[in-house]
Amino acid sequence: MITLEMMPPLMFGGLILAMLIGFPVAFTLAALGLSFGFLSIHLGFFDLNFLQAIPGRIFGSVLSNELLLAIPFFTFMGAILERCGLAEDMLDSMGQLFGPVRGGLGYSVIIVGFILGAITGTVAAQVIAMALISMPVMLRYGYNTRYITGVLAASGTITQLVPPSLVLIVMADQLGKSVGDMYLGAWGPSVLQIALFAGYTFFLGIFLPHHVPAVPKEARTLTGWALWKKCLMGIIPSAVLIFVVLGTMMLGLATPTEAGAMGAIGAIVLAAIHHKELSSTGHKMLLLGIAATGIAVIVGMLVGEGKLLKLTFAVLYIAVVWICLEAVRIPDLRDLIRQGYESTMRLSTMVVFILIGSTCFSVVFLGVSGGVWLEHHLTSLPGGVWGFLIFINLFIFFLAFFLDFFEIAFIILPMVAPIAQKVLAPVVGPEAALIWFGVMLCVNMQTSFLHPPFGFALFYLRGVAPKEVKSSDIYWGALPWIGLQAIMVAIVIAFPITVTALLDKPADLDLSKVKIVVPEIELPPLDLNTMKQ
Repeated sequence: MITLEMMPPLMFGGLILAMLIGFPVAFTLAALGLSFGFLSIHLGFFDLNFLQAIPGRIFGSVLSNELLLAIPFFTFMGAILERCGLAEDMLDSMGQLFGPVRGGLGYSVIIVGFILGAITGTVAAQVIAMALISMPVMLRYGYNTRYITGVLAASGTITQLVPPSLVLIVMADQLGKSVGDMYLGAWGPSVLQIALFAGYTFFLGIFLPHHVPAVPKEARTLTGWALWKKCLMGIIPSAVLIFVVLGTMMLGLATPTEAGAMGAIGAIVLAAIHHKELSSTGHKMLLLGIAATGIAVIVGMLVGEGKLLKLTFAVLYIAVVWICLEAVRIPDLRDLIRQGYESTMRLSTMVVFILIGSTCFSVVFLGVSGGVWLEHHLTSLPGGVWGFLIFINLFIFFLAFFLDFFEIAFIILPMVAPIAQKVLAPVVGPEAALIWFGVMLCVNMQTSFLHPPFGFALFYLRGVAPKEVKSSDIYWGALPWIGLQAIMVAIVIAFPITVTALLDKPADLDLSKVKIVVPEIELPPLDLNTMKQ
């Protein structure tokens, strides 16, 4: 006879087993949830009315969730930018800028990976694009093959941590926190991770210089102002787009969905102005838009809102619309936009189906007291807070061997988030607890793209690497970078300030001393004689 206490471990074990089989996760979750739901009804743990919560949550928390609308916008933005040629120019210019130093091509891959991560938010095409461009060059100049494959794969996975990462948006939604706070919390670990990667390259240049040699002088085709100009032509538009997306959110001018929409339009504009077939009228409209933006900033600072400010914004909108129409006119960009729509549709559909399946599973799991069972086991771990964090991170690390980050976020996070809030609040405060927890898991889940045998970044590399690069080189090359990411996880656990430093500090108020003073309003005396008349 199956008892209520047996249901949560049976559901959890069934979930792990079904995912190991490899059947699509969305349908596995829905089938498991409904199967155990009807079994629970049969055993009398709850009645059929309880399952009415499933459609209620699907329509109320999934399909009507405005925050999830940001995912298609950011996906489309990444799909456009990763194929528009921006990465090629940035890698070429950065490679020549850092080429004279040992490990220079490695530094360029790391920096470009960071910049692209901040404007694309997708891993797959970033790894492929950087590998196609940089791998032949690095092999030609004698870089160690394992270093090449490792730095390319690791720099592509930075995308998951650097705002505006899709992972952070999903984390914020599942943890019930602000996307802006999640982005602020992720900046510290992002910069630290870049420093770790660069530091590893630096030490290789000192102790194993033949692994990361400098580029010969005769191979550098650009010098002086021409080189700096090419670097700035890639960095400045990217910086503007980063501000349009992230700056507007951080300043409170736009919601994540609105910022994503502006990013999608900005990606089309960036692709158009980067294309060689942009007409002379298009270049003039670009200059007009830049001038209108500058005037709008000055007018807004000196005068404030008014007709002149509205006029400058109207000119800017006209310039943006014109450049977008130019993009549609150019055949290459028209095909690029169509491909962006298709990839966005596929990813958005996958996310919605996983959410529907995870809702079916989580409702039934909570209905059989799964939350209580999980909390009991996680809070009774030895080591208190640190034992909880170490166990959860090891658990997520091994789950990432088999699951994508979307699946981990939608399945595991809703189960452990309430427990994490309760356990971590005494360490960093109730407001920052889940931000710290979410960013920590985001750093951890980067490894899902890197570690053998199922790291997708390694598969992407294998698909585009030349034949002389062995699969063993790709797998062995990833291991030092997985170690660096593990060090980053340990740093975030040991030093929560790496996440909480940029967050707003909670107000230190003693509620017992708060006084509410209601001012007395003196009213004129009533004239009863006038009222009678």
